Amino acid sequence: MELCFATNNQHKLAEVSAWLGDAFLLKTLNDIGCRNELPETTGTIPGNSRQKAEYVWTNYGVSCFADDSGLEVYALNGEPGVDSAHYSGSRNAEQNIQKLLTNLDGQTNRKARFITVFTLLLHGIEHQFEGIVEGQLLTETRGTGGFGYDPLFLPDGYDRTFAEMSIEEKNAISHRSRALTKMVAYLKEQIN
Repeated sequence: MELCFATNNQHKLAEVSAWLGDAFLLKTLNDIGCRNELPETTGTIPGNSRQKAEYVWTNYGVSCFADDSGLEVYALNGEPGVDSAHYSGSRNAEQNIQKLLTNLDGQTNRKARFITVFTLLLHGIEHQFEGIVEGQLLTETRGTGGFGYDPLFLPDGYDRTFAEMSIEEKNAISHRSRALTKMVAYLKEQIN
């Protein structure tokens, strides 16, 4: 089955490719000729995921899926949330982490969660799949793997941050993998 993953993020592409396997021919935005920045203006993670998938379906007529993810910090009323990628005003991960640490200064509640929502538009019919992983935010970064807020995020039940885990370890428990597992199971049902 041919599908477009509506992203330009190479980290996400690598994670998702590892999950899909041989049953799917995964195309990128570049492969379908889309050079535009996809819209993300709804103000919600599920809404942005839907908006990106709809853009690809409407403009290119290709079955596709898109995701949106965010880090929601309980003590900050869900910030950075939908603004996670540009929390500091830029897409610089170090600046975003620094702003988050500054905003959490003095907070004892360090609970947070990562959330991902995949929107699949299969022949124009929409399906959404959500994945969540709960955890704590450290007071300083640890690890060099992953991307974004991974060096700060300690998933519940683990003693290593996402950035200290191998990609295989992270993929086994991450929010993206939880949502993706649901979507892949659905897609495999459609093939059979």
